[in-house]
Amino acid sequence: MPPIETRSRHVSGTRVSVLLPLPLSGAYDYRVPEGMELGAGDFVTVPLGARIATGVVWGEGSGDVADKKLKEVLIRLETPPLPLESLRFVDWVSAYSLAPAGAVLKMVMSVPAALEPPKTINLYSLAGETGPDTGKLRMTPARLRVMEALSVMPSLTAADLVREAAVGPAVVKGMAEAGILAVREQAVSIEFPRPDVSLAGLELSADQVRAAVDLVGKVARKKFSVTLLDGVPGSGKTEVYFHAVAEALKQNRQVLVLLPEIALSAQWLSRFQARFGCEPAVWHSDLTASRRREIWRAVAEGRAHVVVGARSALFLPFADLGLIVIDEEHEAAFKQEEGVIYNARDMAVVRARLGGIPAIAVSATPSLETVSNVREGKYDGLHLADRHAGAALPEIEAVDLRAEKPSRGNWISPALRMAVESVLERGEQAMLYLNRRGYAPLTLCRTCGHRIECPRCSAWLVEHRFSSGGRMQCHHCGFASPLPDRCPECDAEDPFAACGPGVERLAEEATSLFPEARTVIAASDTLTGPNAAAEMVRRIEDHEVDLIIGTQIVAKGYHFPLLTLVGVVDADLGLAGGDLRAAERTFQLLYQVSGRAGRADKAGKVLLQTYMPEHPVMQALVSGDRDRFLEAEADARRTAGMPPFGRLAALIVS
Repeated sequence: MPPIETRSRHVSGTRVSVLLPLPLSGAYDYRVPEGMELGAGDFVTVPLGARIATGVVWGEGSGDVADKKLKEVLIRLETPPLPLESLRFVDWVSAYSLAPAGAVLKMVMSVPAALEPPKTINLYSLAGETGPDTGKLRMTPARLRVMEALSVMPSLTAADLVREAAVGPAVVKGMAEAGILAVREQAVSIEFPRPDVSLAGLELSADQVRAAVDLVGKVARKKFSVTLLDGVPGSGKTEVYFHAVAEALKQNRQVLVLLPEIALSAQWLSRFQARFGCEPAVWHSDLTASRRREIWRAVAEGRAHVVVGARSALFLPFADLGLIVIDEEHEAAFKQEEGVIYNARDMAVVRARLGGIPAIAVSATPSLETVSNVREGKYDGLHLADRHAGAALPEIEAVDLRAEKPSRGNWISPALRMAVESVLERGEQAMLYLNRRGYAPLTLCRTCGHRIECPRCSAWLVEHRFSSGGRMQCHHCGFASPLPDRCPECDAEDPFAACGPGVERLAEEATSLFPEARTVIAASDTLTGPNAAAEMVRRIEDHEVDLIIGTQIVAKGYHFPLLTLVGVVDADLGLAGGDLRAAERTFQLLYQVSGRAGRADKAGKVLLQTYMPEHPVMQALVSGDRDRFLEAEADARRTAGMPPFGRLAALIVS
């Protein structure tokens, strides 16, 4: 396909290339019919074999097909055309990820219903400039009430008018037919309130002011840049980049904030509303079809001013995007592993470059790739070394499980148990962190040792006793089945034993150790959407919960003032295996979960239960020397030629 440079118009008789949201080899040529003008980005319907397809005009036709064989474009849709930046972005992602451009376009056209004309409603008002001709119809008390209602509220729907005037629908219909009432159609569109940039945010420290001024200046200059906003947990990074968001809004431009998991949005939305007086548009997979349509259309028309969403929000058709923020930029959840494979963090930087706008990457534990880009001068860096409002960083201590052994069949060491008891006695909150969903990671037959395997993908099934009503689940493909009564291998009756702990089993142990504590399990099985996450946050903030038992879903982004103790039950989890980023990701996760403790005026403490207290990850966490750990990790990767200092390729046969 030719490069997209302008939105020049193509008139009747000329040919255009149309890209379809299908995994095809490229765009197809069509003829522009009589009386139609088309430009790059216009949405059109075209014949494709025996069916009708919707696609996007990509530019001038290539001329490879004879004119007499060309089919004509059928309809130009009344939808705002895709911005040129979106077209260039599709081409770039396609070339980089080796995916068909049509497959990338499908992510942009993820809501086909948004391309249809918006629904309309009929509004009724009094007819005539000097008042209606009441002589056409005898003025009954009911009709007079209709006229009185419309004198107060000039336009109403039939349903609203029936309710306000306390009349039947036939009265309204008869007055309209007699010409006493005028009827007009109006498109239905949901209003997205404009954030109020005049509201005062939190008072900033000197370091925060310095960082905010830098970011605001970059947004004001309207040029491409990438800045890493790096700060310890609780340093107020969100409040700092809110100043950059405010600057983009002052320019009447749109803002995109990417979050790795939409469960993180609960407290973020509260902070945004407190800062700007309204909620932004939220984009994620749990939205209803109608809500997705409303947001997609509002983004394309420029009516959605701030969008916060998961990685797919990057492909929304922003009419005038002025700033991209990638919060928790280090998160692996930004990478899509199926279909078009891409990392939203990296593609966000590309989208910013194509649009000539700034991008802000935010993290307390930035990825080694981003840190390397800062050190090489490709990205700018801003660092917040202190917690906001004088809060102190928590004390981190390693608990050597070789010496502090839990009792048989349990996983909470005596040291961690005593620490939790002390916190609960003071009326504070504690968190037990274990990054394993379900009851137990492995279920074995006591007789023959058989492990229950997923019939779809051969992964081991994980027992869930509480969240799924006693089922075996595959955490890879989602397959689920009841726990069998007999072993399928040796036919022994009721033979299965749970091996190892998941958060459900940990909660069972915690309930026996701390029977008076009000406990909540925070995992993706229990927090099934943004509403569930928001309710959990409310309960914790209102101190309806004493003990939080959670997976990585609560490791980052949350601020609970009464949470003063974090106990990591298995800090070694994740260090084993062949993943080259295992140490980096374990450090990031444990550093983030440690940052949940002591974020207000009460001192925090973190206990890391480990069999390897001498491991570099544990040493870096206890000493607080993050930079030394990253330097050692970078040296090891550089020596081995591993990313970000080299590239890996995968050949997958399936």
